[in-house]
Amino acid sequence: MFWLIAAAMTLVTLAMIVPVVLRRNVATTKAAELDLQVYKDQLAEVEKDVASGALPKADAQAIRIEVSRRILAADKRKQAETAASQTSRTTGIITGVILVLFIGAGTVALYWEIGVPGMPDQPLVARMEAAKLARENRPDQETAEAAAPPLNVDAAPEYVDLVGKLRKVLQTRTDDVKGYRLLANHEARLGNLKDARIAQQKVIDLLGDKATAEDYTDLAEIMIVGAAGYVSPEAETALAKAIRLQPKSPRARYYSGLTLAQNGRPDIAYRMWQGLLDEGPKDAPWIALIQAQIGSVARAAGIRIPNQNAPGPSAEQVRNAQSMSEEDRQQMIRGMVAGLSERLNTDGGTPAEWARLIRAYGVLGETSKADAAWKAAKEAHGQDADAMRVLQEAAQAAEVTR
Repeated sequence: MFWLIAAAMTLVTLAMIVPVVLRRNVATTKAAELDLQVYKDQLAEVEKDVASGALPKADAQAIRIEVSRRILAADKRKQAETAASQTSRTTGIITGVILVLFIGAGTVALYWEIGVPGMPDQPLVARMEAAKLARENRPDQETAEAAAPPLNVDAAPEYVDLVGKLRKVLQTRTDDVKGYRLLANHEARLGNLKDARIAQQKVIDLLGDKATAEDYTDLAEIMIVGAAGYVSPEAETALAKAIRLQPKSPRARYYSGLTLAQNGRPDIAYRMWQGLLDEGPKDAPWIALIQAQIGSVARAAGIRIPNQNAPGPSAEQVRNAQSMSEEDRQQMIRGMVAGLSERLNTDGGTPAEWARLIRAYGVLGETSKADAAWKAAKEAHGQDADAMRVLQEAAQAAEVTR
């Protein structure tokens, strides 16, 4: 059916092009014919005037010669225009056919390369409903764990024995939060991720309302690793609780981005991960994971990735920041952002540098400064479509007026 429809559309296109081509030069040909008719009528009028005595024969002869000359010229012009029209018509038909065939062949080749000929129509509403159903009916944690390949961890026998003793001790100390926290950690190291999940869930159950964002993030991380990178509904619930308790938690935000990427929202996942890349530090464990995946997430969202090699903090600055208090660290970050802002506003910079400044202000919550940076960046790079795409992504991430 698809190919029948495609063939019919090609024929319709050809039917629309050919008549237009055939009508070319018709107006000029008709003009020559009208001139001929006018001159013939003039000759007839001359003969009538001679017969009635209104025009002398000597004058009539001169008029006949002039009108006859015009008739010959008009007839010659008509023949030339007719020949040119025929040639143009033939050329137009051939050109139209070649164009239609070229477009048709190119379309088929492109569709054959990137399309799926046997796939039925997928309207947007149906696709959204299918995505919703897939999300609602995705495998639970236990099913995902059962399907995941086992982790073969090479551990020393003494270490395995110690973990076994810890298990036995906790059988009689069922309210030992610290013990279950240790057990979850060591089970995970041994690759016993299901047992680690159970132990970490026990920690959260014992803590109740006192469970922290880190506790929920640890549980989600164990679940995701145990499911070979898949974010189950249970892991997503744990992440939601972690984000609610600590919205800025980098690990929880990384895994939440992974959840979004797996469930049809790569656009939000990209913005979340880009924010984490901007915040750093560059040696944080989630940075390498994001850098390895953000390209495919951006492509899925139709986003052009900005230059990740734009100037940023040096390794020494990062090391110094790790030993600072939170207040001092924030002050240092604000100082670096202020320095970047001063340099860009004085000397200008690349679109990636402006995007980094906009995002940095967004992360710091300084919306007015982010908006000012966005406006300055537009003035500097507003004529560059590629640059504007990069800057618009940064503005969207910083939630500033666009």
